[in-house]
Amino acid sequence: AAESFDYKKFFEMVGLKNKSQEEVQKVFRIIDKDRSGFIEEEELKFILKGFLPSSRDLSDKETKALMAVGDKDGDGKIGMD
Repeated sequence: AAESFDYKKFFEMVGLKNKSQEEVQKVFRIIDKDRSGFIEEEELKFILKGFLPSSRDLSDKETKALMAVGDKDGDGKIGMD
């Protein structure tokens, strides 16, 4: 349902907390569609579809909230580190 995305539950469900650095990098590369080395907001919006193609896109509000968690330096994108 719209506005129901909870990034903490999502990361827990997909088990990213328990993945090796190599496995996390593989997921990063799946999300980084343009291969820029960064995940931008437009790519993040479609994160659920990377795990299940029939999933919905995140709303703008959900995408911005998720970006805020991962964008540690405030440059509008998430780096591999």
